Amino acid sequence: MSDKSLEKKIRKLLANISVPNDGNLADYAGLSEIIITKKAIALAIEISPQLDKEFMAVRKEAQEAIEAVAKGRKVMVSLTSNEPKQQANPAQTSAPKRSAINKQPVAGIKKIITIASGKGGVGKSTCSVNLALALKASGLKVGLLDADLYGPSIPKLLKLEGKPASREDGNFIAFDAYGIKAMSIGPMVEADKAVVWRGPMATSALRQLLRETDWGELDVLVIDLPPGTGDIQISLSQQVEIDGAVIVSTPQDLALIDAKKAISMFSMLDIKILGIVENMSYFVAPDTGNRYDIFGHGGAKIAAQEMDLDFLGEVPLVMNIREKSDAGEPVVATEPNSEEAKAFINIANKLIKNLAL
Repeated sequence: MSDKSLEKKIRKLLANISVPNDGNLADYAGLSEIIITKKAIALAIEISPQLDKEFMAVRKEAQEAIEAVAKGRKVMVSLTSNEPKQQANPAQTSAPKRSAINKQPVAGIKKIITIASGKGGVGKSTCSVNLALALKASGLKVGLLDADLYGPSIPKLLKLEGKPASREDGNFIAFDAYGIKAMSIGPMVEADKAVVWRGPMATSALRQLLRETDWGELDVLVIDLPPGTGDIQISLSQQVEIDGAVIVSTPQDLALIDAKKAISMFSMLDIKILGIVENMSYFVAPDTGNRYDIFGHGGAKIAAQEMDLDFLGEVPLVMNIREKSDAGEPVVATEPNSEEAKAFINIANKLIKNLAL
């Protein structure tokens, strides 16, 4: 079957999928071009932010329908949001700066950096894992703390299993994963059970994970923050001196708007922004190597220039990153010579320079 015939067949299938506010997916204005290669089929569905939940079911239905006719091709159906650009100035805020009192260093750790995003779904945790591994590959002693207590992803991404061991004094012994020290609440809670904690309980758990873990001697601790701007971020900034924050965004306007909110928060907390990473920057077809800007491109770089921040680099939307992440085999550790791994390594090298490590 030719690519044109297959595209027509896919569009007929999409015509049977209803979208919110009436209509079908094939006629939906936010449907991107359908990219078809010998080994892959990819498309994006642009939605309004308030319809995110409704379109999750649409995305799943489209994925399953296309997979049925893909004949072995890998299928990637992605949701992306867009809004008109807004002006955001981190300095324009009336919120008070947080007090720096009671900050105490963590024994054995020289530098602490956070990986943050203004919204979920931008691949922040995947970036955290691969950047930690890239820092380790440069010869540094590295730890990774999963501070996303409500939705910990690090156990899956690093294949952490079983509860962490403890020393005689009750402190946790960090997991060892691909040569880095790692700690997450994920292995300590029931799988598939929601963590329903108020702010004080969550910040107490974060304090315990940070300070009651035997990290050994580390050059840098990478902290994967939850998305958004909330109690965990503020509590962490009050507990310990943070040497800088990396902001992860995707190219589209909505993600950048939320990324600017995260930058504003760190500005209020007197935390240096080390730079911005544009994740899912472009799609690379696995068989042809052709590049497609299905989410747009370059938005994070432009935003960095507008705010006088370092642009750390682009990470492509490559199926191999997702597949390796789902298998607990991050690309930097398992395929260090791949182009996608090199993207993380290049970003890590810039961080090393910025942090004088």
